[in-house]
Amino acid sequence: MRSYNLFCLKSVRGLCCAVPETSAVPRFLSGERWTFDGKLDGESRTPVGFDDQAALAGVRFNGFYLFQTSDLRFS
Repeated sequence: MRSYNLFCLKSVRGLCCAVPETSAVPRFLSGERWTFDGKLDGESRTPVGFDDQAALAGVRFNGFYLFQTSDLRFS
C-alpha cells in the first residue's frame, strides 16, 4: 500500500481526502474547512470505505482520492 496523508472535511462527517505522502497537498485542503487526520501507510488501520485500487486511479487523474467512510475514527 502506498503512503497517504489523510484529511477530513469538518462540515461533512466521514468525507476524507487521501493525498500521497510524496505529493503536494492540493490548495482546497488548506484553511479552516479540512483537518489533517494522520497517515495511511499499511501499518495503521485502513478506514472503512478506502479502496486502494480506486485511490491509485484517483491519484493518477486528480492527484488525490476522495472517499466517504462510516468509520467513526474519521468523522
